[in-house]
Amino acid sequence: MRTRRIRELARDVLGFTEFRPGQETAMQSVVAGRDTLAVLPSGAGKTAIYQVAGQLLDGPVVVVSPLIALQRDQVERLAEIEDRAGRAAQLNSSLSAGDQREVLAALGDGTVRFVFLAPEQLTKPEVVDAVHEARPALFVVDEAHCVSAWGHDFRPDYLRLGGVIEQLGHPTVLALTATAAPPVRAEIVERLEMRDAQVVVAGFDRPEIRLEVDHYADAYGKQQGVLDRVLAEIGDGRGPGIVYSATRKGTEEIAEQLTARGLRVRPYHAGLTRAEREDTQRAWMDDELDVVVATTAFGMGIDKPGTRFVVHAEPADSVDSYYQEIGRAGRDGQPALAVLVYRQEDLGLRRFFAAGTPAEEELQQVAGLVQAAAAAGIEDGVDVKDLREETGRAATPLARDLNLLEQVSAVVLDEDGAAHPAENAPPSGEAASAARELAEHHERVDQSRVEMMRGYAETTECRRQFLLGYFGEQLDEPCGNCDTCSAGTAQEHPGPADHDAPFPVETPVEHSEWGPGVVMRVEDDRLVVLFDEVGYKTLGIAAVTENNLLRARTPA
Repeated sequence: MRTRRIRELARDVLGFTEFRPGQETAMQSVVAGRDTLAVLPSGAGKTAIYQVAGQLLDGPVVVVSPLIALQRDQVERLAEIEDRAGRAAQLNSSLSAGDQREVLAALGDGTVRFVFLAPEQLTKPEVVDAVHEARPALFVVDEAHCVSAWGHDFRPDYLRLGGVIEQLGHPTVLALTATAAPPVRAEIVERLEMRDAQVVVAGFDRPEIRLEVDHYADAYGKQQGVLDRVLAEIGDGRGPGIVYSATRKGTEEIAEQLTARGLRVRPYHAGLTRAEREDTQRAWMDDELDVVVATTAFGMGIDKPGTRFVVHAEPADSVDSYYQEIGRAGRDGQPALAVLVYRQEDLGLRRFFAAGTPAEEELQQVAGLVQAAAAAGIEDGVDVKDLREETGRAATPLARDLNLLEQVSAVVLDEDGAAHPAENAPPSGEAASAARELAEHHERVDQSRVEMMRGYAETTECRRQFLLGYFGEQLDEPCGNCDTCSAGTAQEHPGPADHDAPFPVETPVEHSEWGPGVVMRVEDDRLVVLFDEVGYKTLGIAAVTENNLLRARTPA
């Protein structure tokens, strides 16, 4: 009965004639009232899970989404099918206080079925109380990898969601993400306090995307290589496409050079005004552009199914990010292309971004100022602008300090960005020491991710096998749709059957120096382990076996 109703609603509400892998399983789990983590590839219809399952639950659906633009996009899509799916609204800082109260009232009286909000909204007791009174049937966490310190887009404001879910009486929880290696999945379930969670993993492979790396020895050659690649794709009618650059300056320069060659191009980065960014996004969606040249600011929620290529002018900061970014191509299921234009020296920029641990004294100063303001009776918290003036620190490092202090339960940031002491916050000295230790840990892990990006760029094995192996998914044979397969080098590395390896994929292991970890990838002569403390390490199987470097362990 339940399966039939799900299929009927999927057809009637969304026009589905068939499900994509993982969709129906996740819907059935949610409708049965079971907490569910759905890991589906980009473009695999994760939002359809709550759009359909929400129809069969007795109560409204609350969707936590990290970006206002992403919330707006989902509300607009639901508005197109409002007569079938129910009314949707967003609740965020772009609304007036009166409009926010109206949304909460409509949620309570049942006239709004779906409400989309940022996690910061749930720092407000009045919002949590109003949502609690509305008795939500489903609590959805979109982009759930943001809750994990292992995730490539970690956001401290997601850490509070587990407690909020309990305050709401623990409605059924649905966590959605496109990229989550096994350790990330485990942390999502733990952080959100999910109960008896069903984890639905549909597989990471996007076989329609061809994977290539173009190698260059010098900066000028690489710069020309980016332009030539884009011009060739557009010239052959294989557009539109996205070019990712690591810096704002890079986006401006590449956009200018492509424009000079007759293409319709705009840059997109966080330094532009909101109006400029929104107009570029509108032009992109309306087929007015051949190319957008962007930093990672052009990210979540950018869903144009006909995107034919993604070119990276520099390596991404991790394989996680790279997979997410190339996943914006080929969402219509038609052939698409992902090209990394690679110069080994560019990894130095990524190592620089991954480096940098704040001094303990700086962290103690920030924590002390926040605590002093509270002790002085300032109830509205400390505004970040005031902290910048008091400390003399720039916005980016100060935001990093506050994020670290929030992760060690020393401060809490409200929706307006003001900092308050956390409940039972440790003394500023203890908080600074814990935050510094956490920062050092993050740096080790981030540097290891950069090394894995280098491994992807420089491998002569099948690139898809490497990419999937990073996420703990084995591809038995070379894919046939990457440059190393075309060159024949991939076939020279057949790789062992996973069950013949001394430590198969997802085996929990222990290293005498690096501590506990999980085997992520098995190659013909080596394996990749993700260690809790030091991140990704590549170990030769012969050395592991001869020197007993690893032992299997029972997971905690």
